[in-house]
Amino acid sequence: MVIGILALQGAFEEHGAMLERLGTEHFEIRQRKDIERPFDGLIIPGGESTVMDKLLRESGLFEPLREKIKAGLPVFGTCAGMILLANKLDGGKPCFKLMDITVKRNAYGRQLGSFFTESEFNGLGLVPMTFIRAPYITSAGPHVQILAEVDGRTVAARQGKILATAFHPELTDNTAVHNYFLQMAKG
Repeated sequence: MVIGILALQGAFEEHGAMLERLGTEHFEIRQRKDIERPFDGLIIPGGESTVMDKLLRESGLFEPLREKIKAGLPVFGTCAGMILLANKLDGGKPCFKLMDITVKRNAYGRQLGSFFTESEFNGLGLVPMTFIRAPYITSAGPHVQILAEVDGRTVAARQGKILATAFHPELTDNTAVHNYFLQMAKG
């Protein structure tokens, strides 16, 4: 199995380190020629969603990645990645529009509102969660499975082969969420 990690901006190196810990081959996607290489799943990291959207479009990666995801490529979006996958945003223009969720950007406030907690993740038990200027899901369609909540707010969900978390599992030592994505990608 090979996982591509969108590496335009954000926490892509940390996702790579997590995949290395799990013994999974991966590579960084920076330009259109990178997606000519075969890969079995895609990680869209946290970062600044507006900048990432702009860079996706300028690099020519937006449309081909959108088509690959629509065609069934498993994808895991963390924080800004979740924002980019959402159909609707509270306070912003959506990007890929591939997951039937509405997301509130910077829902927990600015950088000073960042925090760490642990919460139940469906099927994985208690998972450590790092939130940095994090969003959360305000509504989800009928085909979206809610995987985790913190203080009554949805922070992880899955729709088919699309997984999204408001938190950064790559910033902890716990490999459970990445392993969940790899098992999902294996189908």
